[in-house]
Amino acid sequence: MPSYDIFFFGAFFFLIGVFLASIGAGFWILIVTFLAAAILLLWWFFRKNRRFLWLAGLLLLIIVGALYYTWDDVRFRQNVDVPFDEQVSFSGLVVSNPLVKSSSQEFRLKLYPALEGSILVKTGLYPSVRYGDELDVQGVIERPFSMSYARYLAKERISGVVSFAKVEITDSDKGSVIKSRLFGIRNKMIASFQRVLPREEAAFLGGLTLGSRSEFSKKFTEAMSLSGTTHLVALSGYNITIIVWAAMGAFVWVFSRRLSFLLTLFLIMGFVVMTGAEASVVRAAIMGILVLLAYEVGRLYDFRNAIILAGFLMVIQNPKVLVFDIGFQLSFLALLGIIYLRPAIQKFLRTKKNSGFLSWRDNLLTTASAQLMVAPLLIINFNSFSLTSLIANVLVLELIPVTMGLGFIIAAVSLLSYYTSLVLGWVVWVLLRFEILVIEFFAKLSIPFGPNLGVELVFLYYFFIIGFIVYQGRVRIPRP
Repeated sequence: MPSYDIFFFGAFFFLIGVFLASIGAGFWILIVTFLAAAILLLWWFFRKNRRFLWLAGLLLLIIVGALYYTWDDVRFRQNVDVPFDEQVSFSGLVVSNPLVKSSSQEFRLKLYPALEGSILVKTGLYPSVRYGDELDVQGVIERPFSMSYARYLAKERISGVVSFAKVEITDSDKGSVIKSRLFGIRNKMIASFQRVLPREEAAFLGGLTLGSRSEFSKKFTEAMSLSGTTHLVALSGYNITIIVWAAMGAFVWVFSRRLSFLLTLFLIMGFVVMTGAEASVVRAAIMGILVLLAYEVGRLYDFRNAIILAGFLMVIQNPKVLVFDIGFQLSFLALLGIIYLRPAIQKFLRTKKNSGFLSWRDNLLTTASAQLMVAPLLIINFNSFSLTSLIANVLVLELIPVTMGLGFIIAAVSLLSYYTSLVLGWVVWVLLRFEILVIEFFAKLSIPFGPNLGVELVFLYYFFIIGFIVYQGRVRIPRP
């Protein structure tokens, strides 16, 4: 078996083990898988067929994955020492960029001894808290109100929540200098948008470029959900592609190609940290780095192994993202839809190869492929799937990269000249206003589709999708 296949199947079976342990099937899977592997090893011993040995090794990797998840979960629980449901005073370090809303701010606080662990603190707008601040806090540390919320917080390594906390800043700049600078750049970028654009347009541009949604109004958030365009503000390959294109294009004018490559890698990693390391942008960053690396060393880029490597690295860093991070699931499924389902649909419909006016055909196929892959997750987690989302996405997708690019330019130019950035703001306002009008219009025309889906139906749905992809891959279209 070639080395790239060994890696793919090894990582895949490891992820199966993590998945099974995540849903609580770890113990029985360990027993059954171990027995199956033992039988295969015995069969190999007597038959000397390498296939049995390979299959036994893959089954053992399921056990390794399940044990890895269990070890990580036990370690997380052992590192928590918090008095729940009682009024306490404690101190800690702010280790996240605070999320500032209209009337509150919330952030992750790493507790100092005698307590241990991390908690989510929700408090008023004042005093204004920054990453790296040391705080004295008074409040009640509560357990998450539901199992799903507890799993989400555990994925973030958070064990409890303090609402309406009283905080006092005792010291500042105690965190990572690099993180502090990156968060500062992010905040300055958002501030530059707010200086040259109206509130709604500035908030939307912050979402497109940096994934910031704290300034979104409730009405606009609901409009994006109803129109099926929420994914536009989930950082992904669009952002990474623009950064790679712009950075490499700028660096090679001054530096050698090798140095430009290294500087671009650092820029990508900095962008990931600056934007909060959401699952979608981490996945896109890993794959973007692999593309650059393949180009630099002169090797072929394989999507299949790049996707499995991105997922494997993210799960190694945090096993809980596989099941308890909806952003992780949506990001990977949407990408799989674009890479594998899109060509199958195009082949089935026998569509023309040209992209059409304003790339409407490409955008329609891309959106339809991604939406079909994530539809069950959207229905299960958000109880709706908009049937009109395809049209809304076709109308705005072609403009999104241009809008994002102008947003990054505005942020850079604002450091030199406010008036120049203001002129650029007038240009990008036209694009943003059109995109917002489309989102709001199709939110009103939304045709929600949210049937009750059980595990069996979801399994059958994806079984059909996989079968369709495989079948179309084998069909030969006769030439006219």
